[in-house]
Amino acid sequence: MIRWLLALFCTVSMATASVVDGVRIWPAPDNTRLVLDLNGAVEHSVLTLRNPDRIVLDIEDVSLNADLSSLDLTDSGINRIRHAVRNGSDLRIVLDMASAMSPRSFALPPNEQYGHRLVVDLERPLLDAATGREQVEPVTRKDITDLSNQKRDIIVVIDAGHGGEDPGAIGPSRLLEKNVVLSIAREVYRQLEATEGFKPVMVRDGDYIVALSKRRNLARASNADLFVSIHADAFHNSSAYGASVYALSNGGSVSAVAKYLADQENAADVIGGINGVSLEDKDDVLKSVLVDLSMTSTLQRSLDVGRVVLNEMSRFARLHGNRKTVGQANFVVLRAPDVPSILVETGFISNPTEEKNLGSARYRQKMATAIRNGIVGYFEKTPPEGSFIAWRQQQQSTVRRYTVAKGDTLSAIAIRNGVSVNAIKSINNLSNSTIWVGQVLLIPGAS
Repeated sequence: MIRWLLALFCTVSMATASVVDGVRIWPAPDNTRLVLDLNGAVEHSVLTLRNPDRIVLDIEDVSLNADLSSLDLTDSGINRIRHAVRNGSDLRIVLDMASAMSPRSFALPPNEQYGHRLVVDLERPLLDAATGREQVEPVTRKDITDLSNQKRDIIVVIDAGHGGEDPGAIGPSRLLEKNVVLSIAREVYRQLEATEGFKPVMVRDGDYIVALSKRRNLARASNADLFVSIHADAFHNSSAYGASVYALSNGGSVSAVAKYLADQENAADVIGGINGVSLEDKDDVLKSVLVDLSMTSTLQRSLDVGRVVLNEMSRFARLHGNRKTVGQANFVVLRAPDVPSILVETGFISNPTEEKNLGSARYRQKMATAIRNGIVGYFEKTPPEGSFIAWRQQQQSTVRRYTVAKGDTLSAIAIRNGVSVNAIKSINNLSNSTIWVGQVLLIPGAS
């Protein structure tokens, strides 16, 4: 009888203990995230050890049912992961680090996509070379300095939505939004980088999560002229279709669909596990700026560029509701008060037909080209003061025509007209200095 009771007690104890049934790792440029999937809530603690650098994760009353050795540790900052049972029922996981990193851990309750999760974020400290102290990233816009004789590039920050632990919307055939929009964002980046006068910046260029506030703060710190967040819609009705463009609505959403989409996108921090914090912005200064946002030009410029992008998308893609109207909703990621910002929904991934389109590399390239053409088209009509595009337009407004005569050289023509050889080559799209008699050259105004 006693043996039977002991066996029953052990069986009950094992049945009630939690289980780690999955482990994932997400390396990012400035951090690495380790995620443990559990079948219940657990108590845990984290300890940092030096010489050599190790991070120890102790979890109470839990068993491991996952293969830690199969994890890809490339670019994670972790050399090896070890584990052992402690006190009969506890689990200890030891991370042997390549260098010192600062751990931060928190538990996440179940949601629609995941069960219980234990998250360990490993932060790479940014050290000042002179002081050895940790640097603090700026979150305010930098002063614009005289760059290349007031011929600066137009800076466009490209944000591929979701990432890492947050897959975003999932299509009927399991196509993930985070992968689709990263592909489109990379193509927009490539095309803008090849466009003279533009400098694209990627928020993320890999499969990892970035906090919504950090996305918009990057735009401000980069002194961006435009912030573009790229997404793919999902709706409970699979017949919903069409691409769309949104700008911020500081008074809340202006339609039921816009509100639904904003709520879905604003939940990214919770799904992705951004330290378990509330999505509400606690910055009173930013709140006060948002109240006055409608009285500034920022929102109007967002709507203006959004209309141009939407028009380009309409050339090949169905628009949501067949309307060329920029929607407005209270998207958290668009709340940079001094950076024109738009959110591009490339289609409804929940619609089987549009999921198939978004799964096509050719279609994604068309979408990227439309976004790029819209951005470039807008700034060519309204270039920022001091930008190369503004300078080029000024030169073209005073352009003259010159017919090359016998004995002319490009350098001699440039000297006579008080312009540089590069200016003549640029306005005429010349790859070298070769010219011929009778050739008509455009001569920009003297700078």
